[in-house]
Amino acid sequence: MPTLDAPPTHRSIARLVPRVVDVHPHDPTAFTQGLIWHDGLLLESTGLYRRSTLREVDPRSGRVLRQRALEPEIFGEGLALVDDRLVQLTWQAGIALVWDRNSLEPIDRWGYNGQGWGLTYDGRHLVMSDGSDRLTFRDPNDFRWVRTLNVRQEGRPVSNLNELEWVDGRLYANVWSEERIVRIDPESGEVDAVIDA
Repeated sequence: MPTLDAPPTHRSIARLVPRVVDVHPHDPTAFTQGLIWHDGLLLESTGLYRRSTLREVDPRSGRVLRQRALEPEIFGEGLALVDDRLVQLTWQAGIALVWDRNSLEPIDRWGYNGQGWGLTYDGRHLVMSDGSDRLTFRDPNDFRWVRTLNVRQEGRPVSNLNELEWVDGRLYANVWSEERIVRIDPESGEVDAVIDA
């Protein structure tokens, strides 16, 4: 008698609800693409052509303490902190900008293929999104490709992965144009929780 393959089983996905714990002023004209809270300051990458910047912001007042303007033809995107360096993606220019964290001076540029959307650092690798369902793990010293992770929720690809964060051994990604954030297992690529934002 023939046997049928059982359908794949999926772990249940936790449904998480955010809780607002504080509110801070922020420049309403800044098109925030990457955001890092570090040493009591916000480090921010802003987008839009002719308006993209790298900023250091006082979260209490919302005042921009220091900033670097990007070249007019570059659209700033995701941002990650690696030791004393900031790595900032660009949307379609195929360039990762490397800045000195303390001086905000440019120190390097790395090329990559495709689009740059979100970026985070897991302690070993930079993890990059490109608006698809794929995340790319890259070497933090030269941005070379290490591996690719396909993200799935209940067996289906999750596209439009945007800004990324690394928290307690899990990747978090907002889904562009939706009001949800997904929590991703960095080994399997499976979504194990969804935040309804």
